[in-house]
Amino acid sequence: MKTTLTLLAALTLTAAVAADDLGQLLFQDDFARNESQEKTDDPGNGWGTNSKSRAKGNKQVDLREGAMYIYLSPEANHAVSVTHAAEFTNGAVSLRFMLEDEKDSLGLDFADVGCKEVHAGHLFAARISPKQVTLQDLKTGGMRLDIHDARQAKKKLTEEQAQALKGKQKIVPLATEVGKWHELVVKISGEELSATIDGKDAGSFSSPGIAHPTKMMLRLAVPRNAVVDDVKIWKK
Repeated sequence: MKTTLTLLAALTLTAAVAADDLGQLLFQDDFARNESQEKTDDPGNGWGTNSKSRAKGNKQVDLREGAMYIYLSPEANHAVSVTHAAEFTNGAVSLRFMLEDEKDSLGLDFADVGCKEVHAGHLFAARISPKQVTLQDLKTGGMRLDIHDARQAKKKLTEEQAQALKGKQKIVPLATEVGKWHELVVKISGEELSATIDGKDAGSFSSPGIAHPTKMMLRLAVPRNAVVDDVKIWKK
């Protein structure tokens, strides 16, 4: 009995130390609730989605079994985006996730819709797929407004624009088993974006856009399917 209590105390202390390392807890959600209705997205607790504008209002987010299931509607013309306020300069997001198929992926996209020099407020992102982790500076790279607009118009990029895209992402080969729950922590400190999966290093990347002073929103970007639980947002 004494050994069990000692072990529990040690685990509690470890969790407390880990939380202290991440900073001040701003938000948490374990999705242990029922939706008020089942016809359209209704995740509650401050979450929003793009289903009305991008999927003709079809349901793409479902709370069940104490988790948030995100899936792309056949009517959608854009990846699912599930959003929540996340205001900080330096901070972290931790969550549990599961990819159900080799084609699935989950992106943590940080945004500031008040930043008009980028498309739709995109600042930077960490994207997890079964074979790799991709860390991206979107603000000074592909979502810089002039670069985004030129690409959308299928115009040739200027030499400066082409140069601006170089070195704006890092791809880390890393196997993440599908059909299994994993622990993800994404940290932001100055110009550095880093990630761990199941407590193991999943890469780090430094770029100017990551240091944008006002991160205002977390977008969970899902181009196909993903399951998410135990989301926590921290401010350092």
